Amino acid sequence: MERLSGLDATFLYLETTNTPMHVAGLIVFDPSELRGEWSIERIKEMYRERLHLAPPFRRRLVEVPFQLHHPLWIEDPDFDLDSHIRHVAVPPPGGMQQLEQLVSTLVEIPLDRTRPLWETWIIEGLENGYVASLTKVHHCAIDGKAGNQIMVSMFDLSPEGTPIPEPEEPWRPDHIPNEFELVGYALGSLARQPVRALKALRRTTEVALNIRRRNRQPDVQPPPAPFAAPRTSFNRPLTPRRTFAARSLPLGEVKQIKNTVGCTVNDVVLALCAGALRLWLDEQGEKPDAPLVAMVPVSVRDPKAKGNEGNEVSSMLTTLATDVDDPLERLRAISACMRQAKEQHNLIGADTLRNWAEFAAPALAGRAARLYSRMKIAGIHRPLFNLTISNVPGPPFPLYLAGGRVIATYPIGPIFDGAGLNITVMSYIDSLDFGLLACPDVLPGVHRIADGLAEALEDLTKAVTRTRPSRKRPKATRSPRRVQAEHEQT
Repeated sequence: MERLSGLDATFLYLETTNTPMHVAGLIVFDPSELRGEWSIERIKEMYRERLHLAPPFRRRLVEVPFQLHHPLWIEDPDFDLDSHIRHVAVPPPGGMQQLEQLVSTLVEIPLDRTRPLWETWIIEGLENGYVASLTKVHHCAIDGKAGNQIMVSMFDLSPEGTPIPEPEEPWRPDHIPNEFELVGYALGSLARQPVRALKALRRTTEVALNIRRRNRQPDVQPPPAPFAAPRTSFNRPLTPRRTFAARSLPLGEVKQIKNTVGCTVNDVVLALCAGALRLWLDEQGEKPDAPLVAMVPVSVRDPKAKGNEGNEVSSMLTTLATDVDDPLERLRAISACMRQAKEQHNLIGADTLRNWAEFAAPALAGRAARLYSRMKIAGIHRPLFNLTISNVPGPPFPLYLAGGRVIATYPIGPIFDGAGLNITVMSYIDSLDFGLLACPDVLPGVHRIADGLAEALEDLTKAVTRTRPSRKRPKATRSPRRVQAEHEQT
C-alpha cells in the first residue's frame, strides 16, 4: 500500500468528462517473421511473464473517505489480465487513415478507476500484414520517461526473445483497507503537513527573489510568463471528442540541423512544430497578436533511482517564435529562449512543483477542475500556454513485440481545457515519431498540422543548407515500410 504523491494525484483531480488524463503509445509492428502462429494469446502470455517489470499494471486506486487526503495504491487482489488486453480490427483497406480514426475513438474512452489504470488494444487488419498495439495508462501512474522505461522492459531486443529476470520476491495482493484504516492513515500524513508547508513556503520565497534578481539583469531575456500566450482558435474549452494524427521524420536530418546550428534536438523539434503551426494558422487566416507559447515537460527523474514509476516531471514555457518568418532565425530564437528557460528552471528547482502539489485538497481540487470545465472558464482568460510539446528519447536499437519487429512508436499525450493540441515526439532508432492529439471541435485541422511537419523540415533544411551548400539532404519523410527495409538491409 502506497500513497500517491501530490503531483501524481493532481492528474486525477484534473480529469473531467471532457479531459481524460491518460497517456498512450501506439506501436506498429510486423509479425510476418514470427516463429510460430501469431495470436492474441501470445501477446497475453508475453504480458503475463513481465508484469513484475511494470508495477503500475497490477495496482489500483483506493479513495480515502471524505477525500481527506490523496488516494492510495494497492496491489489489486482482483487483478485479471484479460480485462486489460482487448482485440479490435480496422476496416479495409487498413491504411494509416483508418488506424488514426480508430485510435482517435479509443483514446476518447476514460479508464475504469475500479481497476488498474491501463489497457492495451491489439489492432489487426492493417495493410502489409502489420499489427498495432495501443496502450493507455493514466498519467497519475507514469510520466513519459517512466512509460518509456516500461515499454523497453516489456519488449524484446531480438526476435527470439529476451531472458526475463525472475521477480525479486513473489507478487502478493494487498488486502483492501477499511474506512477506519484509511482515515487513520490519512490523518497521520496530514499531521506532518504544516512543517512541510513552512519549508515549501520558505523555499518558494527564496526562489522568487532569486528569479526576480536574475530577470532584472540587462543581458537576461526571461522566458514567457504564464498567461502571456496569445488567444487562438484552439485555446478554448474542450469537448470529449479527440482526433489523432501520426507522422515520422528522419532523426539523422534533424541531428544534422542540430549540429550545424549548435542547438539541441529538442530545439529543432520545437522549431518544426512552430513551422507547421505557422502554415496552419496562415491557411486559417488566423494571426495571433504574439508568438505562440509551448509548455515543455521536463523530466527530473534521477537515472539512478529505481522503483519509482510515478511522475518525476516539471515544466518550462518557451516561445515558438511564430512571428519570425525565416526558419533558421526562428530556430535560433527558440534555442535562445530554451536556454533562458532552463536557467530559470534550475533556479526554481525540481522539487518546487512537487512540494506544493502535496498540499492540494483532493475534494477542493476535483470540484474546482469540474467547475472550470463546466463553466467554460478557459474561453474567458488568456491561455496559460497555447499547446504542449513533449520530446521523449526512445531506444536507439530495434525492439520486438512477441517476436514481431517494431516499425514505429507514436506517443500520445493528453490535452487540457484551454490548450486543445498536444504534440508528443519519441525517437526510435533513426526516426522521430510524432503523435498529435487534438479536440476536433476546437482544432479540426490536426492532420494538416501533421503534414506541415515535413514541410517545416524541408524549409528549415533549405535555410541551413544555404550556410553549407555542399551538404546533400536526404528525403524528408519515410514510410514505416521503408524503415523496415533499411533495417533488414543492415
